[in-house]
Amino acid sequence: MGWDQLTALWLRIDPAAGWYLQAVGVAGPRGGSPGMQSTCPQSGIPGTQSAPAPTISKAADAATVSAFIERIDALLRADHHESYCGIVYADDLENPRLIKIFDPNNLGSSCGSSKNPPGPGWIMSRVEPDEILADRPAPENRKRWWRSLLGDS
Repeated sequence: MGWDQLTALWLRIDPAAGWYLQAVGVAGPRGGSPGMQSTCPQSGIPGTQSAPAPTISKAADAATVSAFIERIDALLRADHHESYCGIVYADDLENPRLIKIFDPNNLGSSCGSSKNPPGPGWIMSRVEPDEILADRPAPENRKRWWRSLLGDS
């Protein structure tokens, strides 16, 4: 996906369409409702404590989805220093229902040839997502970014 295709994808998204937003490996609210209860996904790293999978009970409101799109786009463009995007995947570019966004600072080895390729950093879904277990905890800067987006700092 090129940067122009990413811009077009964002423009096709209706923020009020009932999007669930999820930051993989980050505890705290995941939708548009303050005070929603959730727990950090299992880290998968030996010697670390695991917690139950997140509980996502409500889609984000339109303002939260719009803010997420604006901020994730800025983050991707600032941190992914390539002439192409290539780290956002949608099930359908014309009418997306599932979008996986990979963290540009956690891409693993070149060309995805790693034995343990990284999972997505963020998920946007029109369907309430199943549990997503993180293979490693999210970095503290990403946790702060997510919490500031949702006003939970």
